[in-house]
Formats: sequence, C-alpha cells, structure tokens
Amino acid sequence: MTRLAPGDVAPEFTLPDADGKPVSLSDYRGCRVVVYFYPAASTPGCTKQACDFRDSLADLGGAGLDVLGVSPDKQSALARFRDAEGLTFPLLSDPDREVLQAWGAFGEKQMYGRTVTGVIRSTFVVDPEGRVEVAQYDVRATGHVAKLRKDLAV
Repeated sequence: MTRLAPGDVAPEFTLPDADGKPVSLSDYRGCRVVVYFYPAASTPGCTKQACDFRDSLADLGGAGLDVLGVSPDKQSALARFRDAEGLTFPLLSDPDREVLQAWGAFGEKQMYGRTVTGVIRSTFVVDPEGRVEVAQYDVRATGHVAKLRKDLAV
C-alpha cells in the first residue's frame, strides 16, 4: 500500500459531492486544502470528526485552508449526513475506493485487535502547488482537529 509523505504530489481526483456536483482537487490549486478520509457517514466517530471540522471552519478558513471530506458512502448518505449535522464543507463520494487507495487511506488496519481491510482514517494538507504538506494516517476521530490546528498554528 502506498503512503503519501510531505513533498509528494497529491493524487488528483474528481469525485461527486453530496448533490452530485463534481469536485476536483485541481479546483483548489492556489489554495491550501485539508483533505480528510473517514470510514462512514453518520457513525459516532465520523460525526464527531466532521462536527469538529465544521466548528473549526472559520479559523481554518481564516488561515487560508479549505476542507474536503471523502468517504466511500453514496451521495444520498452524504446528503443526509450533511443536513443532519449542518456541515458546510464538501463531502465527496468514493464508492469504488479508487481515491482512498491512491492516497493510502484504504487497506489493512487494526480494529479491536483484529486485522481488517477498510478505510484508514487519514488527514492531509495540500499546499497551493498541489503537494502534500502534511500526511497523517491512523488519526483518532476525537481530538484530531484540535491537534491539526495546533500543528498548523491555526
């Protein structure tokens, strides 16, 4: 499994958002963007993480950072999640897991002492030129956004 590291070119993607509108990483060229991968919409950990990003959007935006969330959920599940939690950043659907795999966010992981295959909760910051600035794998849902903000001095 490929893992990205700071300095790597961020793999390009175009995925549909919760409303079916295509969103590309290249749409954010010239900006810094947080791309985070999560296992499933509306689950407790993913809800906590998404709401933490939602609650930090003003500070992240003030520091010039946009946020994109990516999961293998269908668009309809993402729309329900967005509406239920008042999420105001794009949630992108990757049901074939191609983007997840390209970013090293899908594969074997430890869960409750067992090795399973699934989404590896991961967060990246992509710089204005499209290179990975920060690559974090196996992040925890709770407290992760606060740690990321501290690391980025936001």
